[in-house]
Amino acid sequence: MTEIFGTIFGALWGGISGFFWTITHLLQVFNWSEAENVFRFIYYGGSSEFFAFVMFVAVLVFVIGIFRPGFLWGVVRGIEGISNGVGRFAAWAGLIMVLQQIAIVFLQSIFRVADIGISPFGVGVDLPLGWYGDGLKFYNAMVVCLCCGYTFVQRGHVRVDLFYAGWGHSAKRIMDMIGTVLFMLPALILIWFYGWFYMWRHMINPPVNSTTELEAMLRRAVAFRWDVQTFAASPSGFNGYFLYKIMLVGFAALMILQAIGFFYRSWLEFREGPDAAGKYDDIDVLESHDADTPAAIAE
Repeated sequence: MTEIFGTIFGALWGGISGFFWTITHLLQVFNWSEAENVFRFIYYGGSSEFFAFVMFVAVLVFVIGIFRPGFLWGVVRGIEGISNGVGRFAAWAGLIMVLQQIAIVFLQSIFRVADIGISPFGVGVDLPLGWYGDGLKFYNAMVVCLCCGYTFVQRGHVRVDLFYAGWGHSAKRIMDMIGTVLFMLPALILIWFYGWFYMWRHMINPPVNSTTELEAMLRRAVAFRWDVQTFAASPSGFNGYFLYKIMLVGFAALMILQAIGFFYRSWLEFREGPDAAGKYDDIDVLESHDADTPAAIAE
């Protein structure tokens, strides 16, 4: 038990001290011309110290919010605003995907075009049509990864309410908090840790993984070189597959932030009672076609 607490407090102290060191040494941290700085950034991004610091800040904000609910509601609105903003922006990728697919069908089937050349800002790019077709998957990845937080805020995610739907307000809020801490956050943190190193393994050489210690990483710095893998599934296919790894990390980051915000909201709604349910919600609602009918106006 002593060892466990020692590990926890050691990680917490390392995270806090590491944060203040980073703030006071920003130029050194982001001076990636030095290989050792790159490996330090990679290590701490997926370390227990970083996780401990994030949880420490989340708990600190929650403790302040216990005594100042208005402050915590502001944090909730900020987090949900980020999720909504990113989701609404990324949702346009769905429209781009459809328009690009239509253009590909017309160019390939009717005009027999083999490649497309564009020159934005005077920089010429000439890519085969298969590249644009294969790249449609990336737009889909953007929608899936960046709109999850938005979907959660909009309550559009799939739920299996075998028991939950029949519970009262307080029981639902308690279960939301328990589910966030025991299921949602652990799963997302696991995705972050493994996704973080998975992303970097496709961007640098020599590769790194979640079990590599900092000292071992620094020893590899002498052989460091950027090696962004741009291989494609086919000779003329989309070669930006490293972007999918970045999307995975972005998904984990946004959903961890949203999970923390959901916990805060659940506690505030539990504390303030049923009247607080849905408070400050920013829900997108499609207007009904019946809204302008005489019967709807009369109501």
